[in-house]
Amino acid sequence: MEKQRIQLPERVDRIITALQEHGYEAYAVGGCIRDSLLGREPGDWDITTSATPEETKALFRKTFDTGIEHGTVTVLMGEEGFEVTTYRIDGKYEDGRHPKEVSFTRNLKEDLLRRDFTINAMAYNEAEGLVDIFGGIPDLEKGIIRCVGNAGERFAEDALRILRGIRFAAQLGFKIDEDTKQGMCALAPTLEKISAERIQAELIKMLVSDRPELLREAYELGITKIFLPEFDRIMGTEQETPHHIYSVGEHTLHAMKNIRGDKVLRLTMLLHDMGKPALKTVDEDGVAHFKKHAAESCEITRRVLKRLKFDNDTLNKVTRLVYYHDYRMPAAARNVRRAMNKIGEELFPLYMEVRRADVLAQSTYLREEKLRNLDEIEELYREICRMKQCVSLKDLAVNGRDLIEAGMCPGKEIGVKLKELLELVIENPGLNEKEELLRRL
Repeated sequence: MEKQRIQLPERVDRIITALQEHGYEAYAVGGCIRDSLLGREPGDWDITTSATPEETKALFRKTFDTGIEHGTVTVLMGEEGFEVTTYRIDGKYEDGRHPKEVSFTRNLKEDLLRRDFTINAMAYNEAEGLVDIFGGIPDLEKGIIRCVGNAGERFAEDALRILRGIRFAAQLGFKIDEDTKQGMCALAPTLEKISAERIQAELIKMLVSDRPELLREAYELGITKIFLPEFDRIMGTEQETPHHIYSVGEHTLHAMKNIRGDKVLRLTMLLHDMGKPALKTVDEDGVAHFKKHAAESCEITRRVLKRLKFDNDTLNKVTRLVYYHDYRMPAAARNVRRAMNKIGEELFPLYMEVRRADVLAQSTYLREEKLRNLDEIEELYREICRMKQCVSLKDLAVNGRDLIEAGMCPGKEIGVKLKELLELVIENPGLNEKEELLRRL
């Protein structure tokens, strides 16, 4: 095989060369090598070396300890920091996440052997070229996610690798090796040891990838039942209605594919129908109904996002979009203004994306009519924005002070009256003039 060439950033090459000139081995390693070979822009450049942390620190003017107990030192080059980690062998993993202790080694192979997948266990420097001991290049060429060595051992060391494997497959468009799948399936219960924050990070990376539907594979391998059992319930819930051709779960997977890879939008589509299993009824004609499922889905969404430690901004946006995901209206300007007021001006464009993705994941029954309705609503929305029509109290031509100056007594009646005036203006935007509104007190 011809020698693989990778263009190292100049500062990365300088660090590697400095280590080599002092008698140490040094390589760029891991994801940066994988991404370079795939023609992707690496997010970080990590360096591995035979030098101990103290030996590394002695060679560079500016360093700070990042994870010194695990052999990692950050070397500063200008304003950039590069992690330089000593070759190491991990000790026993007692918590399914971290080794109890690590020992340093001068052997590159022993360091690469502890890494998760073959495509992440390659190293490179300009002098020697690519070091690929475990078959990362053939796996890249075949599009395979495969563990280094024994899959069961790799996942027993760190259960988060189970989700990382699914995530890499989703991001790269790869398949998962059969032995690796078996290891995932067998060790899936150990994900209970992993923190919610770590699971959240991997889930989001998977959801915003080009293949969010790989959540189906996680379900089939028994992985989602550990951290997202609500998803397993929707995968087992059929929808006997002319509006649907998929189970709730399959509809959800299609809906996620139909919307752009934004965190809030993908989470909304993942969670929008979670309330359906609990509310399913079937009438005497065999047709299924899921009345008030949006409100139930909203409550489940809140619980799931809190359990997975999502920030409040994400939680508030996603729960609101889930609550209103099935909010429908005839295409009339007053209806659109009222919806903008209910849902919020910031979220209304996202609500429209959610509605469209939902419709496109349903059956073709009445699809043209549904999409035409959405097109007309979007046109009305653009016109409302262009005309700067009032849909919230902040754009109302009067405020509380104006009402008090006009003779109203301070108190909760002020808020009630402002809402009444806003209702008038939503119905008839032409009334949003200060004199006109004060005249109606």
